[in-house]
Amino acid sequence: MKSQLILGSFNSLEASDMITQLIQVKIKFHENKINISSNEEDIKFRESKIKGLQNSLFEIKKHLAQSNQLISIHSEIIFN
Repeated sequence: MKSQLILGSFNSLEASDMITQLIQVKIKFHENKINISSNEEDIKFRESKIKGLQNSLFEIKKHLAQSNQLISIHSEIIFN
């Protein structure tokens, strides 16, 4: 089963805002997991995921700031 999450074209500001909010939700998810975990390995894993998400967001925002084109975003949830 598939469910469409995002499908459309957006200007760079709209795309940046949407992507920023999505990544912030993912970061918050990992932060919440860190707060309830006592497993050091899991905490380190989630901290590295957060750093990766922050780096990705920085690169995406940098790219979008230089773009004057419409940005196509396609995202779906796939249930296996």
